[in-house]
Amino acid sequence: MKTRVMEVLATLNRGGAERVATTLARRLDPERFETSFAALIDPGPASLKVELDQAGVPVRSLGKRKGLDPRMWPRLVRALRDWSPHVVHTHSYVLRYVWPAARMAGRIAIVHTVHNEADKEVDALGRWFNRMAFRSGAVAVAISGEMARSFRRVYGYEPHAVIPNGIDLGAYRDPSKRAAWREAHGFKRDDLLIASVARLEPQKDPLALIRAFHSGLGEVPGCHLLLAGRGSLEAEARRLVEELGLGGRTHFLGTVTDVPAMLAASDLFALSSRWEGSPLAVMEAMAAGLPVVAAAVGGVPELVEHEVTGLLIPPGEVGRAAEALLALARDPEMRRRLGTAARQKAVEFSDEKMILAYAELFERVRDRAR
Repeated sequence: MKTRVMEVLATLNRGGAERVATTLARRLDPERFETSFAALIDPGPASLKVELDQAGVPVRSLGKRKGLDPRMWPRLVRALRDWSPHVVHTHSYVLRYVWPAARMAGRIAIVHTVHNEADKEVDALGRWFNRMAFRSGAVAVAISGEMARSFRRVYGYEPHAVIPNGIDLGAYRDPSKRAAWREAHGFKRDDLLIASVARLEPQKDPLALIRAFHSGLGEVPGCHLLLAGRGSLEAEARRLVEELGLGGRTHFLGTVTDVPAMLAASDLFALSSRWEGSPLAVMEAMAAGLPVVAAAVGGVPELVEHEVTGLLIPPGEVGRAAEALLALARDPEMRRRLGTAARQKAVEFSDEKMILAYAELFERVRDRAR
């Protein structure tokens, strides 16, 4: 009998947790697994639902409202009874809804992946639900060594497993896309493009990145900052760009569906997060052969080695970030050396390893639940 796995997330936006869950739902061995997907919040037109539909993965949208929504419990119970999964795989804050629903629906194993620092992943109420779920047998997975340490600090014991995130390495190894993407978006062949793929939210601190770009490269001709993503800080970020006179140098790209082409067209990658899990965006940039300038938070130092594959900076230090951007902008040989090393390091980020590790875990917890 195949193992039925149901992925449950808050949204189907193009974030890291969503993409990990979508990859698993689409690519677990169909000889061993049947997969389904539930999203608490109805997906938008640019969401990952398109990819799930193309792969034939059934998706149920539960219509969640803002804040705590008690309607999610009976709706999840119905979804669980309809699909009868052996394993439910949860992400972000959804365990507060899934754990009670799973107890009402029957004997279902739960695997919960901690994608962020455990004290920031959920609020106090969410941590209470998580503790109850873990004590009742839900299995916790951390995506990096630092996330495992944060889990231990918050919950008092080790997670069941550490399974690093993975990406499709082959998608980021096509340099032929460089010229076409630049031409399509109005950039010159010799412009220096700094890419950042991140939600425009306080966690990612895009305002600090804009200030660092202005301080370090504001007077350097031909340098452009590409911001891929949307979020609650977009309006404030646009105002800051205008105040700093960067209107023609900073580009808000919104939701980018072809990230590999954007990265192929870029010269370096920057991420100014205040806290992190193990960001797929950094892995993708490294797979594309880009040197990385990133805040040394969360699992980022496990991906980027300072002065080997990129430059690590303290979070929130705009001056240090500006210096790092300027150093790489001025030194093409350093960019080439760090970028080559980054591409070589990226072979460790294969999504095949991630998929195999989750497959073994799902089958193991299914057997234990039985």
